[in-house]
Amino acid sequence: MDDAGSSAHDGGRPPGRGPLRARSRAVWAVVAVGGLTLATASPTWVSTTVSTALQPTVDVAVTGTTAAPAVGAAALVVVAGGVALAIAGRVARWVALVVVALAGVLAAASAAAVLLDPLPAATSGASATAGVTDLTSPVSVAVWPWLTVVLGVVAVLVAALAAAGAPAWGATSGRHERADGEPAAGETHPGTGATSSGDDPDAPGQHDPHDAWDALSRGTDPSADR
Repeated sequence: MDDAGSSAHDGGRPPGRGPLRARSRAVWAVVAVGGLTLATASPTWVSTTVSTALQPTVDVAVTGTTAAPAVGAAALVVVAGGVALAIAGRVARWVALVVVALAGVLAAASAAAVLLDPLPAATSGASATAGVTDLTSPVSVAVWPWLTVVLGVVAVLVAALAAAGAPAWGATSGRHERADGEPAAGETHPGTGATSSGDDPDAPGQHDPHDAWDALSRGTDPSADR
């Protein structure tokens, strides 16, 4: 009995599942994950030292955006996908969720590549910092790429949870759409061809401009017969 009433109240939409059955929760969850992923790409990921002719020790610090440029781009895509979910229709929402999931995979894979082999990022950073590529100390990897991998996986999970709850989301309404399914004033009634009373010149209280002008020309009050 309660399920039937709930189905009628929701306009016949299939029930969503999971904690992201509300569109607003899904939007904020996706945007938050994207923002956190972007934040983890800003600090130093890889650090080492090199030696030059002028300085025996030069510190080299490589940020996540330099070590794995794809992470920053993927994070921005996740944020954009979350914003798109706020206004997306029934088809566009699925496209946005797929894009968010793929961006999460890209962020996680890019960070994992640095964790597996940080030497190329360190060498590139040393070349940019001091103009040399011979490292004089072991390469140290911070915790940030690990967090990026976790957040990339979380982005995929959030996209999956949002997809499970998406059937319960309401469709974006048009300017003239009414909740009870009745057409607004001036719209055609389905199957009848008749218009609503808002634009019907013969409806009570409505004045035909041509008849009113003729009545005024005859010197009579056009509202006398209304």
